[in-house]
Amino acid sequence: MPTPSDACPCGREVRGASGGVARYADCCGRFHAGPLHLQAPDPEALMRSRYSAFVLDLRDYLMATWHPDHRPALIEPPEPGLRWLGLQITATRMTVPDRGEVSFVARSKLGGRAHRLVERSGFVREGGRWFYTCALEGAAEA
Repeated sequence: MPTPSDACPCGREVRGASGGVARYADCCGRFHAGPLHLQAPDPEALMRSRYSAFVLDLRDYLMATWHPDHRPALIEPPEPGLRWLGLQITATRMTVPDRGEVSFVARSKLGGRAHRLVERSGFVREGGRWFYTCALEGAAEA
């Protein structure tokens, strides 16, 4: 687990004079276990927090933020040696007030081979909370 002052795995950039990458405690950490636990304010923040949860192997968080209608019975542990290399959000949009989409590229490396997961993900807000639903287009690896 990163310390609160470590850079957030999602790579969100801090705007303003200081620049750099947001601290974990100020970014995804507050949704993972902080005062805003499970309360990401929008689809992009939830996508970033879910990416960070994959990096940190927080499977309970991933299950809790996956909509029950789409959630798998379990999430397998990551393959030994898997390294997440970065997240790039390529597009976000609200389709209606309680539904949104986030397109992204997540890069990883396993067994000396680089992988890219390219996906357009769906999100829904129910009871004031955002949930990941599913990939809206077939996920692709390159």
